Amino acid sequence: MSQTQTILLVEDNPVDILLMQRAFRNETFANTSLQIVRDGDAAVFYLNGDGEYSDRDRYPLPAIILLDLKLPRRSGHEVLIWLRQQPELKRLPVVMLTSSRQTPDVKRAYDLGVNSYLVKPVGFASLLEMMQSFNEYWLNYTELPESREVSGL
Repeated sequence: MSQTQTILLVEDNPVDILLMQRAFRNETFANTSLQIVRDGDAAVFYLNGDGEYSDRDRYPLPAIILLDLKLPRRSGHEVLIWLRQQPELKRLPVVMLTSSRQTPDVKRAYDLGVNSYLVKPVGFASLLEMMQSFNEYWLNYTELPESREVSGL
């Protein structure tokens, strides 16, 4: 794939952010741009293009969202509820990337329309392996809606 794909990481844990940034520096992600927001409200602002996120050249709509479940201000579930109610954004694929294996969390995420639910692995090597599989599946094999389709343009 030659076109750069933007991934929006919604994550509040600085260690997890650092590990994801490190994983995305791998050559596997050469055509991938990682944007990061640190709470649920910032995710909504980013996706809506509000405030500091209004410059779509600097903050493009993502091809896919990696969404943590336990976030400040608005949980991953709440972000997902909001997102699925937005006609222009509801097709955006969302992968829940969280440390929770609790059955109610998993069921609720799928009930709310998450496309995949991944549990964060322990250790960088395992995370890198998971993210390489993520890249292969979501960015190389899956047909994603184009940004124009997602935003209704």
